[in-house]
Amino acid sequence: MGIAGEYLVAGELSRRGYVASLTLLNTRGIDILASNKDATKSVGIQVKTTQGAKAAWVMAKKAEQDLAENLFYIFVCLPPGATASFHIVPRKVVGRYLREGHARWLATPGRHGQAHHDSNVRVFNDRGNEYKDRWDLLGLE
Repeated sequence: MGIAGEYLVAGELSRRGYVASLTLLNTRGIDILASNKDATKSVGIQVKTTQGAKAAWVMAKKAEQDLAENLFYIFVCLPPGATASFHIVPRKVVGRYLREGHARWLATPGRHGQAHHDSNVRVFNDRGNEYKDRWDLLGLE
């Protein structure tokens, strides 16, 4: 499923007039390098894909880290029988969302009043579709 999302993102970037190159597996944290046609602006993209109908993606604790300004996540939602949707989010925004959301989850009692135990699992949601089709955030114009 992950590789399907990467190809969908690369295809959509190309359709929009950008240059998109899939990276090899040993490129840590970057699945696609994208630039404008004259290569004066470029970004690194990590793709996360879900097959559910909800715009929610399971991630690891390491995604909380803030890295360079020109790194983005593109979250792909592939609901059965429907068109793919793309959610373009700066990596810094994702890191902050995951840190704050996980802290709230730890501070909230579980179903039976018990304390939550820390884990490496995080979830990113774009419930309000704030980042849906926000290709402009890549800054490649």
